[in-house]
Amino acid sequence: MEGPDSLREYRDKRSGERTTEPFGGEVATGAGIFVVQKHAATRLHYDLRLEMSGVLKSWAVPKGISADPSDKKLAVHVEDHPVEYAEFEGIIPEGEYGAGAVIVWDIGRWLPLEDPEEGLKSGKLLFELRGHKLRGVWTLVKIKKSDTGKDWLLIRERKGAPVREDEVYPEESVFSGLTVEQLGSLDGGPAPGEPVRRRLEELGARRAAVEPGAVKLMLAKTRDEAFSDPEWLFELKLDGYRMLAASADRRGLLLTRNGNDATASFPEVSRSLKRLPYSGLVLDGEIVVHDEAGLPSFQRLQKRARLSRPLDVAAASVQLPATYYAFDLLGFEDFDLRHLPLLERKRLLRMVIPPAGPLRYTEHFLEDGDALYEQVQQMRLEGIVAKRADGSYLGGRSGQWLKIHAARTGFFAVVGFTRPKGVRSGFGALHLGVRVAAPVAEETAGFLYAGRVGTGFDESRLSELRDQLEPLIREDAPLEPPFPAGAEHQWVEPELVARVRFKEWTDDGHLRQPVFEELVEMPAHECTREEPADSEPTLTEPVRMEDRSPPVEEIPLSNLDKPFWPEDGFTKGDLIDYYRTIGPWLLPYLEDRPLVLTRYPDGIHGKSFFQKHAPHFAPEWIRTETIFSEGSEREIDYFISGDEATLVYLANLGTIPLHIWSSRLSSLDRPDWCVLDLDPKEAPFSDVVMIARAIHRLCREIDLPVFVKTSGSTGLHILIPLGGQLEYGQSRSLGALLARLIVGELPDIATTERQPARREGKVYIDYLQNGRGRLIVAPYSVRPIQGAPVSAPLRWKEVGTKLEIGQYTIRSMPRRVRALKEDPVLPVLETRPDLLGALERLHARLEDGT
Repeated sequence: MEGPDSLREYRDKRSGERTTEPFGGEVATGAGIFVVQKHAATRLHYDLRLEMSGVLKSWAVPKGISADPSDKKLAVHVEDHPVEYAEFEGIIPEGEYGAGAVIVWDIGRWLPLEDPEEGLKSGKLLFELRGHKLRGVWTLVKIKKSDTGKDWLLIRERKGAPVREDEVYPEESVFSGLTVEQLGSLDGGPAPGEPVRRRLEELGARRAAVEPGAVKLMLAKTRDEAFSDPEWLFELKLDGYRMLAASADRRGLLLTRNGNDATASFPEVSRSLKRLPYSGLVLDGEIVVHDEAGLPSFQRLQKRARLSRPLDVAAASVQLPATYYAFDLLGFEDFDLRHLPLLERKRLLRMVIPPAGPLRYTEHFLEDGDALYEQVQQMRLEGIVAKRADGSYLGGRSGQWLKIHAARTGFFAVVGFTRPKGVRSGFGALHLGVRVAAPVAEETAGFLYAGRVGTGFDESRLSELRDQLEPLIREDAPLEPPFPAGAEHQWVEPELVARVRFKEWTDDGHLRQPVFEELVEMPAHECTREEPADSEPTLTEPVRMEDRSPPVEEIPLSNLDKPFWPEDGFTKGDLIDYYRTIGPWLLPYLEDRPLVLTRYPDGIHGKSFFQKHAPHFAPEWIRTETIFSEGSEREIDYFISGDEATLVYLANLGTIPLHIWSSRLSSLDRPDWCVLDLDPKEAPFSDVVMIARAIHRLCREIDLPVFVKTSGSTGLHILIPLGGQLEYGQSRSLGALLARLIVGELPDIATTERQPARREGKVYIDYLQNGRGRLIVAPYSVRPIQGAPVSAPLRWKEVGTKLEIGQYTIRSMPRRVRALKEDPVLPVLETRPDLLGALERLHARLEDGT
């Protein structure tokens, strides 16, 4: 039996009056939690538990878990356990079933790779583990000739995460940092914190408990260049939220930089904090959510921080687990450590943080900051922090801590916004203000204008922020001059603070290439533009990577004479020349839009590959944006081509066609157009033309603008502007309606049948391309087929019997655009049609039977 009744055997074995083990009743997470508990019962063993059907399916593993795929471990299937048992760590009293100490040895998420219900029945479970210790693919296989019928084998598979056969897992709990032996001897043995206390007494640490709410955080000044110095230590600057963490009275506490309680948002971290075996602890650190590659993902952290419903938070704590990286120990029980040298504080910190789990010790590197900075740049991390090894913990901003950004971020007061234009809702861009750092910060000092930020917002965020800005509106600008003037600018009280990523400061004091990341909780008067710290010794200037687009002439090009279309005599150099020439016409379609490449490094007859993810070797000046892919369940760094230099660089990679999303970064869920892709396959092109003209006629009758371009291959793309008024699902519904109407009108030549074998020689009207992340080839993009044809924007009068797709090539297209003088399809980007009116007219037409 599944569900609550399957816990009957579990409950029958235990006395609720004596054991602290849970007895069920909690709602399952639904996220697929797994736990491995180490249990010092009559015989020491491990218990593997997988969340299924509202309970934890459980196997006792007597000989432990091995990373070696050749080491098959016996796993005995035991009774189901309640889901909340995943958090159980403690002592089961003598006389009770399973008496002895239990620690949470590992915890995380499991993902079945085959049907788990069927696997339980058939005797084979294949799954992936994503824990703090166990990573990779595993199999549970039932032993068919077992006497009890409960014996299985637990086997590590070679696929999945890299396999290290000699890997040794830490034996400590991922919650408390205690071994099962230490937990079992707590009542009669030495206190776990005794070595730390002795060392603090030797150092003469101040006897005073540290109150987390009274701590003033130590902040770093900004420095432009990395350096090396034996008196300094260096840490990674993580892309997360700065927080104080505390443990006291079996409670965990997380406080934001602004002093707000964030404990409920990150239960997996607070759970570990409250299990630490010390009477009090105050940590400084940063909370992070990792991506699939193990790197900090600010986008995933934002998702976590926005959740408020307890069930959503509980599920996210398994699916998007957070890690608290502690880099300083401020208080331990009744000792105040802040006056001790940093290096001593870090030595003690290492002693109290578990070796694996939601709490992580932040490693540091002595002396060689240049090497660490170089590595950070290669890994595309945020930067490094330099700290004096002998420094005390001083509240406020200090030159003893220096942050050195690889990718620069800053905090800015929101001082106004521009009114939206075209399809934009909410606002056009946020005006930002900043104060120049001074030795003594004055809250009354005025703000200087730092420019505006208009990217990084989705549709919901635009609306949400506009609602927050509305009650703050004022008549004048809260800025020192100069600042923009005119009716399009609206000013607000500087109460909101934005975290913004940017490339650099311009000479006039504005941000270059700013991207909005989030609103943060901090006083607006703390938003200062810091001058580089000059209190440290002058150091040799390191080589710095250039992050602005170079002149096109300076981009290194290779193999320009390599044949790309050998039958037509076109080379890689011809491809690059074409994209450079056509750039002014092409770039408006690429601007602010995720871009996907198809690369042909050896020309159209060589091997090709599809590339969504920007490679690690891409220059810093190439713009990329990280977007979470629901289909592949990972984050993808998409190229964003906004200038001629990027276009030339991508062409030099052997990129022939450029595919784009239908939506822009500012509103990823709302496409700019609905596309109908007319795919002839075996049908004559004359049928494609006839269907395209029928769609044009229908749209004209209902007063719906419509545009057309060649696919560059065999068909035509019909583009209906949406003006950001619909989400993708609604766009697909509109496309489906129009497609079915045309099929009804032209049943002999048109179809919406997806299977080519069933189309009976008809033109396929594909409306399914209207989906988030679905792609179309960009206008003016070249196709990798003989003749080097181009996806050509057309005027409707050109869609007739004389139309030939092959007449538009990399040779003829530059002449065509010069003759046209204006792009016939470009209005699709900004046109905002009366969709409701068009649908009403369409409905009336259907009722009339016309």
